[in-house]
Amino acid sequence: MSDPVLQMENVSLNYGSEPVLTGINLAIQPGELTVIAGTSGCGKSTLLRGAIGLLRPSKGIIRLLGRDIANLDEEELAELRRRVGLLFQGGALINSMTIAENVALPVRQFSRLPDSVVDSLVRMKLAQVGLEDAMQKTPPELSGGMRKRAALARTLAMDPELLLCDEPSAGLDPVTAAALDRLLLDLRAAMNMTLVVVTHELGSIDAIADRVIMVAGGGLAFDGSLEQAHRTETQVVKDFFARKPAKAETRGRSILERLLKP
Repeated sequence: MSDPVLQMENVSLNYGSEPVLTGINLAIQPGELTVIAGTSGCGKSTLLRGAIGLLRPSKGIIRLLGRDIANLDEEELAELRRRVGLLFQGGALINSMTIAENVALPVRQFSRLPDSVVDSLVRMKLAQVGLEDAMQKTPPELSGGMRKRAALARTLAMDPELLLCDEPSAGLDPVTAAALDRLLLDLRAAMNMTLVVVTHELGSIDAIADRVIMVAGGGLAFDGSLEQAHRTETQVVKDFFARKPAKAETRGRSILERLLKP
């Protein structure tokens, strides 16, 4: 078996002296599509912050793409993060820039590719998400689903080995959310990426998950396949899947996005 792309060993994550998650043990294997599920405020976004070193553990070891993040300085950690894509709930696109300029931004910032190559790369990434005809539009000119796809194209611009998605279908109607789920599956197959998707949307979980990790009570309440999640006798998991599918949420910045960009 290949080495995990993300591994946590007995990890505790705190905000100041306040513990949020304790005793976290998990290993995400290459090519998996793992859903991190749980109710609002349970610590899902805190887990993502820990995964990419934005929140250092008070205890335990976090290995990202084989590197122990505790042993990395800020420059080394920044370099490692360039191999990881992060899709924000709200997209975090820059409204004053065109979609093409948004997608090109990380490429121009972190590479020295000629403009002609960058332009070709941008067209390819937008074509992957079905937005090749919207290159010159700005984010306010797009629908909610199109903005999510544009943000996804920007996240994919650096060809990440690991893609972390924070509530990707939040705020979308069921049809658009289902289309985004299918796109994530298609991209995973085409690019051989590992995906970790934070969501509480039941429809999305059933559509995309290979594996479900449930966060509850300050730790991991469940870790297993989607089939096992539906069959488990663990009460918190049974209650979670017994909910009726929620209506589309009001669009807004996720907890993780607010923490990263106050």
